[in-house]
Amino acid sequence: MKRRFLLSSLLVFGAAFMGLGSAWAADEAPDVLIQRLTKEAIDLIQADKGVQAGDVTRIMQLIDQKIMPNLNFQRMTASAVGPAWRQATPEQRARLQAEFKTLLVRTYSGAMSQAKNLTFSIKPMRYAPEDKEVIVRTLIQGRGDPVQLDYRLEKTPGEGAGWKIFNLNVLGVWLVDTYRSQFSQEINAKGIDGLIATLSERNKSNAAGDTKANKG
Repeated sequence: MKRRFLLSSLLVFGAAFMGLGSAWAADEAPDVLIQRLTKEAIDLIQADKGVQAGDVTRIMQLIDQKIMPNLNFQRMTASAVGPAWRQATPEQRARLQAEFKTLLVRTYSGAMSQAKNLTFSIKPMRYAPEDKEVIVRTLIQGRGDPVQLDYRLEKTPGEGAGWKIFNLNVLGVWLVDTYRSQFSQEINAKGIDGLIATLSERNKSNAAGDTKANKG
């Protein structure tokens, strides 16, 4: 049960990106942004039957529509891949981002059905106007003890300026760091193309499992 609730809390992170229905101000404070996204995420989980059921196609559709204005996914992928990212070709980088996104969605979509009756609170934070990176700390309450979710955000300039999320901490473990450890083993053994192949095969296997489960 604790693991299920932990995964449910992680899905608040993913669903936060899906819940956007309106434009947000470039100067919106990071804690205000996270508060709004988290509320919209919880409301979305309660209202969307496809999301509740862990429908990967529906979740992927929502991510494709809503995620980019709020997430620096290139930075997230680059951090997970580590130093090898600098040697990767543009084509390899594009494949890595696509496969990593699919992996995240398929890994956590099954927990959506457990993410019900959640409440949250934002911990007080201080930051200066000149800060370029901040951490917003939240507590997600469901069954059992609260789970702490920390969001790491960066302030981006130019078109689409504003705060963007690039990492998540659950119970003291940063999501990107966890994948970096896994990916580094693949890269050391098989190189970038080997990592891409491994991610692709894992995603195909997960997709086959989803199909089999739906038929069952």
